Amino acid sequence: MNDYKREEIKTHILEQIEDYETRDLYQLHHYLFNIDYYIIGTYEAKKWCGDEVFNIIETIQEYEEDHFGEVYTDFSNPERVVNMYCYIVGEELLHEMAEELKLEV
Repeated sequence: MNDYKREEIKTHILEQIEDYETRDLYQLHHYLFNIDYYIIGTYEAKKWCGDEVFNIIETIQEYEEDHFGEVYTDFSNPERVVNMYCYIVGEELLHEMAEELKLEV
């Protein structure tokens, strides 16, 4: 598992979680990482990835192959790359934090 920007994504979860009344892990994940983009703008997305872009892409490829049997993310779109990576890491973090945050799994 890639740890890149993991703490930043965890902070995002903790800062945003109170905006939602649900304690259902899957609904919360959907709201936090599927309704809105984590990063908006090609320049910002490229800057966010930095030197880790290939590790980020590898993380996405492994996740999508494991969960969907093929890769769907358009790696030519930096926003989609960043936001899919945050989706994956956000899901992992919410599972790890479920008890602490009193989430329903």
